[in-house]
Amino acid sequence: MAGWYWTRWPSREGLDREAESRPRRILAGFGRTVLVATVTWGTLAGGRFSGWAAVAATAGLVAAFGLCAAFLRTSREQRPLPAYLLTGAVLGAAWLADAGEATMLSDVLWYGLAVMALVRLPPAPGLVTAAAALGSYAAVTTASRLSIAATVGGITLLGWLLRMDVEARGTSRRLLAQERAARAAEAESAALAERARIAREIHDVLAHSLSAQLVHLEAARLMLDAGTDREQVRERVVAARRMAQDGLAETRQALSALRGELTPVGEFLVELAGRERAGLTVTGAPRPIAAEAALAVRRTAQEAVTNVRKHAPGARCTVELRYLEGAVELEVRNTRPARQESSEELAASGSGYGLLGMRERAELLGGTLLAGPEDGGWRVLLRVPA
Repeated sequence: MAGWYWTRWPSREGLDREAESRPRRILAGFGRTVLVATVTWGTLAGGRFSGWAAVAATAGLVAAFGLCAAFLRTSREQRPLPAYLLTGAVLGAAWLADAGEATMLSDVLWYGLAVMALVRLPPAPGLVTAAAALGSYAAVTTASRLSIAATVGGITLLGWLLRMDVEARGTSRRLLAQERAARAAEAESAALAERARIAREIHDVLAHSLSAQLVHLEAARLMLDAGTDREQVRERVVAARRMAQDGLAETRQALSALRGELTPVGEFLVELAGRERAGLTVTGAPRPIAAEAALAVRRTAQEAVTNVRKHAPGARCTVELRYLEGAVELEVRNTRPARQESSEELAASGSGYGLLGMRERAELLGGTLLAGPEDGGWRVLLRVPA
């Protein structure tokens, strides 16, 4: 791992210009402009170069700046061979500038190469390049040893600190990208959960309404085939029509539930029990309960009562709502029907998608749902926190 660190390029995200703030880019551009102007003035001013020498010095300046720009680009793109070749070219240009007595240009090239190598190259080649550049400066300068040591140490420290800044910016951008991805995944998960909730609502409404209509229409068909009295057949058709109207009302209620608008659970159970001719008992002190818990109670009651009418016609159905401490319980029972059905038939009828949907709804709320045969009938018990 340590060996890998010394050959690892700096973070691409940190070197990207987009990682820098706008004020930082403005200051960096201004600083480079001032540096170029200062080096150009310091090299050409004072009349040290004239005639062809001035032309050669200007061409050397342009070439040196071009090499530096090319190194910045290739190192940002992390292209090893061009970057290493350009470090050698910049180092050679600095030696040529020193030989031509352009001291300011040569010093700036050595300093700049050392800093750029430490910031943009892997640590091992960066340190080697910085040592070559600063060693070249120390070899030709006439400054004191203390001044040389201070300059070399300061340049090295500056380059390393800038590299740490680049790594920090890269880490920050990666974390930001991960956070955005996590938020996007969270939003997608929330959307999928909402779609599942809407799908459950649609299923519950359609399963309750259409299955009830199917029971009455199928009974009407059998009566017609058996030549039953017309008035009895008419009662079944009227009942199916009433179920269709109730289905429309339940659809409106489902839409209201999706908008967070629900009638109290007690009122709903009174209406359901009256419509289905079921007995209703409420124990405990009635109180407002959470919307999701109320919706689970409503849908479970609808599904359970519909299953009684569908699979145990003629059976007496009772509904009991219990307000407990921190929870509510709903129990729906039916006695042995007048037309006997085996417990196996009852079990099969209760293992459809409706039962699975009720159990899934309860578990999502941290509750439980039990359903099974009891005393020749069927019992559904829902308990959810509220």
